Amino acid sequence: MTQQWEKISPTERQEAMFERWLSPEGVSFDSPEAKTAYRARITRLKDAVQLKKTPDRVPVFSLSTFMPADLCRTLPREVMYSASKMADVWTRYLEEYEPDYFGTPGDVGCGQMLDRLDLKTYNWPGHGIPEAATCYQALEKEYMREEDYPALIRDPSDFWLRRYLPRVFGALAPFQQLPALTGIVELPGYTVHMADFGSPEVREALNALMDAGEMAYEWRAQLETFHRKAAAKGWPALALGVAKAPFDYLADTLRGTRHALLDLYRRPDDVLKAQEVLLPLIIEGGLAGPRATGNPIVFMPLHKGADGFMSDEQFKAFYWPFLKRVISGLVEEGCVPLCFAEGGYNTRLEYLNELPKGSCIWLFDRTDMKRAKEIVGETTCIAGNVSAGLLLTGTADEVAASCRELIDTAGKGGGFMLCPGTAMDQGKPDTIRAMISTTKKYGVYR
Repeated sequence: MTQQWEKISPTERQEAMFERWLSPEGVSFDSPEAKTAYRARITRLKDAVQLKKTPDRVPVFSLSTFMPADLCRTLPREVMYSASKMADVWTRYLEEYEPDYFGTPGDVGCGQMLDRLDLKTYNWPGHGIPEAATCYQALEKEYMREEDYPALIRDPSDFWLRRYLPRVFGALAPFQQLPALTGIVELPGYTVHMADFGSPEVREALNALMDAGEMAYEWRAQLETFHRKAAAKGWPALALGVAKAPFDYLADTLRGTRHALLDLYRRPDDVLKAQEVLLPLIIEGGLAGPRATGNPIVFMPLHKGADGFMSDEQFKAFYWPFLKRVISGLVEEGCVPLCFAEGGYNTRLEYLNELPKGSCIWLFDRTDMKRAKEIVGETTCIAGNVSAGLLLTGTADEVAASCRELIDTAGKGGGFMLCPGTAMDQGKPDTIRAMISTTKKYGVYR
């Protein structure tokens, strides 16, 4: 990080990040029109976020995992197991439906890599669920046990290497045999510590890790090529960074929802200490994508802080303070957290006004958008929340009417982005087109 960066304010850093995003490195635009469209889409988002200027119109996009594949009549499994098909499908989706932004197809994952490591935390098409399935299936278990809190708090990297990874990747189970690497400090002890790496079981686990790394490396290369080509055609990826609330880190795939919520009563001090340890690691991880790509948007899927998962007192004590610090850490570096508030946030809205004005996007699922606009519309950009059910079962006219109502309710004066209230695995061509075209025609500011 340069000394100049250290001297400027978070607002100036955000401006610098947007300027870098407007001129993507290594991209040669296909045409002057493509360059104009690319820059207009980013400027439209920037104006919606910063709340300083009214955008030319409401930005429109769709969070999705497998929806582009479904719209292009391609099985999700096919894009998981072929990076070239993945790139082809997402390109066709962009050209045929013309959203303002796209969710990176990297979210679908590399099937071969997951197979090689024998991932335990999910089922995916052809692995635990039928090949024709159109979604993932999360498998919540105690991948982190109650007695693991001291190990996580003491040394999270060691916990991940010798406890967590062996439990979530079957191929890495032998890593449980390894000694703590912090014991390698003097020559007389080197041989003893290295010996366990030579066992047949650990060597096979290391081979699996190298194979998986080679698969992932090739996958990433093709993904980066797709991102450059999409930008060259005029489409920016919506977000290329990711972070989470520290409590969700614990509750989603470490302790599991049930056990994490029980921990609020049984081990409250450990829950707080663990989040304190995870906090800087999450911020640093969230900054990795923006620093590498220039795209300042950091996607933050929020789960256990939704209405009904915990009381307001628990939210105030265990969830919000750490989430706020993650958001603040990202904003400090010029990034724009895109907080995907899954479920309802109707009882949490007032907390959002504690964040700096013009620094975030809050994408709502089942939150009352009229109330959200009234409470936080002066301080933060809001997004959402076209019903996924309506998109999948309704008519194009019904979707168009819903979009117009959302624009009238939440779009006044800017600070609004229209999109489904959830990440879509499937889609109906006529309703997705209606959502996008209605927003482009009706969402113009005059």
